[in-house]
Amino acid sequence: MPGALETTADAWLASAMQKVEVTPLGPQAEQIGHVQAISDGVAIVSGLPQARLDELLRFDHGQFGFAQVLERDHIGCVLLDGADEVQAGDTVHGTGDVVRVPTGMALLGRVVDPLGRPLDGKGPIVSDASEPIERAAPGIVERERVTQPVQTGLLVIDTLFALGRGQRELIIGDRAIGKTTIAIDAIINQKHSDIICVYVAVGQKSASVRRAIDAIAAHGAPERCIVVVAPASSTPGLQWIAPFSGFTMAEYFRDRGQHALVVIDDLSKHAVSHREIALLTRQSPGREAYPGDVFYVHARLLERAAKLSKAKGGGSLTALPIAETDAGNLSAYIPTNLISITDGQIVLSGRLFDEGLKPAVDVGVSVSRVGGKTQAAALRQAAQTLRLDYAQFLELEIFTRFGGMPDTRVRQQLTRGARIRAILGQPQHAPLRLAEEVALVLAVQSGLLDGMDLPLVEAFRHGLGAALDSGAADAVRAIQEQGTLSETTRQSLLEALRQYRLALVAPNAAVRVEPA
Repeated sequence: MPGALETTADAWLASAMQKVEVTPLGPQAEQIGHVQAISDGVAIVSGLPQARLDELLRFDHGQFGFAQVLERDHIGCVLLDGADEVQAGDTVHGTGDVVRVPTGMALLGRVVDPLGRPLDGKGPIVSDASEPIERAAPGIVERERVTQPVQTGLLVIDTLFALGRGQRELIIGDRAIGKTTIAIDAIINQKHSDIICVYVAVGQKSASVRRAIDAIAAHGAPERCIVVVAPASSTPGLQWIAPFSGFTMAEYFRDRGQHALVVIDDLSKHAVSHREIALLTRQSPGREAYPGDVFYVHARLLERAAKLSKAKGGGSLTALPIAETDAGNLSAYIPTNLISITDGQIVLSGRLFDEGLKPAVDVGVSVSRVGGKTQAAALRQAAQTLRLDYAQFLELEIFTRFGGMPDTRVRQQLTRGARIRAILGQPQHAPLRLAEEVALVLAVQSGLLDGMDLPLVEAFRHGLGAALDSGAADAVRAIQEQGTLSETTRQSLLEALRQYRLALVAPNAAVRVEPA
């Protein structure tokens, strides 16, 4: 036994001597900074002259922050968590890295914070990859034209303001008039598509986020969604990085030839957090006290939405940013910035919402700059002059309020326009299939609904799906699979619509049945 012990000791000594021989001798320099002041989640740090912009900094007790402002004599560091435990005089160390978030399939079906930490109680997230939250947008050569549609299931959007894969469409309007509902309905409608959805909640109340998550779980495909939450109670730093984290998580799928949809709810509150950080880091305020770079922050974020070329895999990343206005003022600083950055805007009207039209989309102000190139072929063939007819109806309706008896042609336009408005209304969390949208447009364009009272039009829309499945199953299947509207399919749909109309109107003797 003594011999064995001596042999083990000699082996350990030899190993220790070998480690000593390869260990470099001499002093090792490490840069250390100190916290000068701390307030509202932002620390002013002295020292660390070699720190880079957006570098991740580590504090004494394990907290982390990132360098947002680099001045000659100090650094403005935005804390990501644990701001209450950081005090003046604490030491700060540079990490040489930037803020990263986990990416990959492990995030699907999870609710996480902007750093990728789970919030849903389903255990840790095991991801084999992480990416910086700040990534360069694809160049012009790497992009492809936006031609493929993103079906939202909302008739007013899919027919009048078609959304394409790779597009950036702003949803804007006053508080509590349905902005988030439109975005959630678009996510729900991807239940049977190949689009992966990322919902980013910035500065929202916990109850609002809970409702959105419950709606996706009840009506959509939560296993193909990622929810990133930075509530109003979180630090300004977490709220600031939340949209960037959501884009990075979505880019993982885009770069692998898949398709992703990102909803940011909302960028107005993100701009407020950016303004708060800027003022606390002593940056010069500009218009409405926002710093001068707020436009650049949102521009570099939304530019990451793109349809990639075939050489890059052909994936796409579509963005639906949300912005809030005050009393419908679209000329405010942040709304005008976002309107100029995006490829169009869906404007919601408080007046229409109060009148009971939901979704309360203001057709006269909303626009999609991509246009009908992304619209599904079947819907484009069926809609034809729908938008023009509806716009003329809205103008004529205003003039007829002053009294007078319109002629027969004007009365026909008013009748048709009222039916168009009736079918454009839609209950929340009840998206329509492409075939149902095509059938509704065909019904109103062919005059089938002109002889109906408006309450019956709503009943017609409500039961349309079941009627089509029983009376025109082949036509529905052809539209859903091919996306086009042949003459045979059109006639089959029209015949099914006529039969459904007769069955709906016949029990009501007060309604006169007119031939279509």
